[in-house]
Amino acid sequence: MSIEKIVAQALQDGCLTPAMEAEVGRICGNASELLTEEYMALDRLMGALLTGEVVAVPRKQFINVMEELVLSNVIAKVAEIEATSEISLDVGDITAYALNRLPPLYATTEEGAKYQRERANTELDALISQQVSEAICKYLDTPDFFPERQALNKTTGNEVLTQVSTLLQTHAANFEPQ
Repeated sequence: MSIEKIVAQALQDGCLTPAMEAEVGRICGNASELLTEEYMALDRLMGALLTGEVVAVPRKQFINVMEELVLSNVIAKVAEIEATSEISLDVGDITAYALNRLPPLYATTEEGAKYQRERANTELDALISQQVSEAICKYLDTPDFFPERQALNKTTGNEVLTQVSTLLQTHAANFEPQ
């Protein structure tokens, strides 16, 4: 979807969803130079966000308890392997591989997260350990096809506003309305 379409949708709906925000961020991050129409759309979005005409929808607050359980397991096993060998392992790749083969355990409250942790420790501990071990084996057997890969960046929620502001400040001098 283009920046213009995203902005038009946000103006129509009165809200900027996390998916829309991510797409604008992706487009801005990948573009070496934006078109005049894109700058104008971003300017409209910035104005609408600042006036409250468009509201950025907050991300829902929830966690996948399985992520923290798998990550802990991966870190322990990777540390063990790296301490006894010259092998360097990617914790993120291994964790993602294992998570894709395990059930999610989402929670929205501390009580829910505690319940999910207890459930995982009693019912899923062996499965988690097995999937992490398989993920490590798979990682070790996989050649390095794409060494130029870039890791995903963490977002905090204000990136689009910051990116739009920076883009407009940087390129405003180059923009003269016809």
